[in-house]
Amino acid sequence: MGERQGLGDSGEPRDGQGLPDAASGRGRPAAAVFDALGAEYERAFAASAAHRESLERLLADLTPGSRVLDVGSGTGRPTAQTLAAAGHRVLGVDVSPVMTALAARQVPTAEFRCADVRDLLLSEGEFDAVCVYFSLLQMERGEQRELLERLVRSLRPGGLLVAATVPVDAAGVDAVFMGQPVRVSSFGAEEFTALITRAGVVVEWERSALFTPDHPAGAPEPHLFLHGRRH
Repeated sequence: MGERQGLGDSGEPRDGQGLPDAASGRGRPAAAVFDALGAEYERAFAASAAHRESLERLLADLTPGSRVLDVGSGTGRPTAQTLAAAGHRVLGVDVSPVMTALAARQVPTAEFRCADVRDLLLSEGEFDAVCVYFSLLQMERGEQRELLERLVRSLRPGGLLVAATVPVDAAGVDAVFMGQPVRVSSFGAEEFTALITRAGVVVEWERSALFTPDHPAGAPEPHLFLHGRRH
């Protein structure tokens, strides 16, 4: 799903011109935000070269027929589609019914569930890889920490964690993303990397990029991609 906010290239939440504070004073739930956006979100972020590079690296590291969890799977493209086309067994989880339905139509070779990943039952070591592309940003910081720890435990030893975020120091900030009011929390790059390390992952690769969504309200935002393995 990529639960995200718009952020300026300075790394601070934008207000005024590019990203006004949410007029209601609080963001909408993630499901409502991404139900409203639907395929518009996919189009806005389809050109992310860093995301594609991350997926190519993941494909190179996976063994054939790997079991992969895609957290916040959105429309299924590009992540689930790329992995399923390579023969991997993909489970996508997204809180938005609209996004989940789109994904099931667009990537019939993957499995998709409409659910809040925080409520998902995860077994120890059941996945070879877990992808978390921008799907933490509408969770509180404490929830992000707890979920990352659970996701790492769901990896087999040596399993791969791929995580991407907007690396800014923000806690419960009201903003507008693609016309939708959202409340977001995130961590700076060093703190996010440390968070993943404390969860039990050895970070092996990282990529920083500045990306402008293809949308009338799009503005440059920093992206951070991390790849690592469970101890």
